[in-house]
Amino acid sequence: MHHPALFLVILAMFSQVLLTIVVMFIMGRRRFAAHKAKAISSNAFKTMDLNQAPEHVIVAGRNFSNQFEIPNLFFVACLLAITLNNTSLFFAVVSVLFVVSRVVHSYIHLHGNFIVARFRVFMVGCALLIVQWLTIIITLL
Repeated sequence: MHHPALFLVILAMFSQVLLTIVVMFIMGRRRFAAHKAKAISSNAFKTMDLNQAPEHVIVAGRNFSNQFEIPNLFFVACLLAITLNNTSLFFAVVSVLFVVSRVVHSYIHLHGNFIVARFRVFMVGCALLIVQWLTIIITLL
């Protein structure tokens, strides 16, 4: 059986993928509802020029794009730690907390978009990412 910390890291990675898929469905639902309400024309979908879409549609699209920004650095850190057989319990807990921060960030972004709260949660996630990378570097010394 694999080390429990390895399982937690892989579970955190899977959870981040799941979050991305959930956000994708939310984005799609909002886009189709806006199209049905005639707030977005069919032509807008041809080039994905949705700048004139309602704000909640644009926010969902931005949140989906966000899932391919900072989380990529998370995936690289996790894969590197797994490759180096460096998935300590500490690293695993930090990985889970990073994903929790991303879930909270997405929730805030998609439900009210309170900028100060969203920024604070974003910074917590970035700090956790830095801790992940420092953990890898320190254990290699």
